[in-house]
Amino acid sequence: MITEQGRVVELLLSGSFICQVSDEEAWRFLKTSGNAEKIEPHLTLLNRTLATCAEGDVFFAAYQTLGNSERKVLAGQFQEISSHLLPLVEWLVLVQQANGSDVPITQGSAIRLNELQSVIEDTPAFAEQLEKISRYRLFGSTSVAVDGQIKQVFKRLTDLGYLLKPNPEKQIFIATGKIEYLYDVLKFIDETEALSLSEQAENAVQQGRLL
Repeated sequence: MITEQGRVVELLLSGSFICQVSDEEAWRFLKTSGNAEKIEPHLTLLNRTLATCAEGDVFFAAYQTLGNSERKVLAGQFQEISSHLLPLVEWLVLVQQANGSDVPITQGSAIRLNELQSVIEDTPAFAEQLEKISRYRLFGSTSVAVDGQIKQVFKRLTDLGYLLKPNPEKQIFIATGKIEYLYDVLKFIDETEALSLSEQAENAVQQGRLL
């Protein structure tokens, strides 16, 4: 039987973002004094290190050092992230506007799908924006109805780890710590917009912040 330490190492190496929402047991393990240091040697064997965002509340594995192969991987990952940014940001803005909130979605935010859908259906501008968002390759909806579009968007966001649906019987979704990581990526790209894609990726890793 695998230990909690082993389970956490597997999660990190699989590319998971560990937060209190996505996996509270693993998160508590990493928040406990001394445990992060215990798993570091296991990550180091595979050229990884433990990285955090959201002021240490979200954990993920990042490259420790960069060679040519790592640079190629990072350039590809950064390109993929960059292509996802526009649809993700537009979705975040739509949800915030539809909720009538001045506060952006953060880790732990609850989104009630049925309530959100009702507001969008009653507001033509929101419905038009949702249709545009749902057509992005990231979401790939072919539905002409708000119901189909919004469900496809939320399904993809759940598959990608940005949202969690704690109760399969209820249409309530919780934002995970990966949302905080997204904000870090946006901030980092804004700060380094003059750099090339590969330079952005390399600088991000050297700062221990991304990827």
